[in-house]
Amino acid sequence: MAISTIVSLSPSPTLLSPFSNPNPNTYIPLQFSLSASSRQALKLSASPPSLSFNKSFAVVKAASDAAILTEENNGAPQPASNKYYFVVANAKFMLDEEEHFKELLNERLRLYGERNKEQDFWLVIEPQFLDKFPKITSRLKRPAVALVSTNGPWITFMKLRLDRVLSESYEADTLEEALASNPANLEFEKPENWIAPYPKYEFGWWEAFLPPKSEVPQS
Repeated sequence: MAISTIVSLSPSPTLLSPFSNPNPNTYIPLQFSLSASSRQALKLSASPPSLSFNKSFAVVKAASDAAILTEENNGAPQPASNKYYFVVANAKFMLDEEEHFKELLNERLRLYGERNKEQDFWLVIEPQFLDKFPKITSRLKRPAVALVSTNGPWITFMKLRLDRVLSESYEADTLEEALASNPANLEFEKPENWIAPYPKYEFGWWEAFLPPKSEVPQS
């Protein structure tokens, strides 16, 4: 038995595109039937993108998410670490010019407070450990300021965010040794014309992120 395809020259409103000209002389609408396999193919082509696309997109976001991956398991005890990671730049850039730096630190401190997590990052002004890195110090303007943490992935994230910083790691037996600093005098000139729609950060905002002061025994 022969199977024929019917081509109708009469308009069929059910087959018209919403962008078609309603004049029947300007188009030739077709009436046809689709096989089951063809209908399935059309159904698949109209389906939303698969989850593989979402997974690929998640890779782009991974750099920022790496900053909090460690905190996801903060309920489990973590082994003590004697390795410290840091980014460093001159104090003018870190504390006075890089305006979003303070917000990044404040947000992380807030996150730690919500999770009852012990702080593991500090700002160190003129850190003594820089003596171990002559290649870095030769490129630094002084005084220098380092952001130090035991969380390597977060420091990598901060390096990407701050951009104009140098990064390395070192080991120390105690926290006091790791965060030891040399005396430094910080002075930043106030801009004559501040045109930003928000006030400039107050001098000394970084004091909340300095290492805890060692208690001096009373005589």
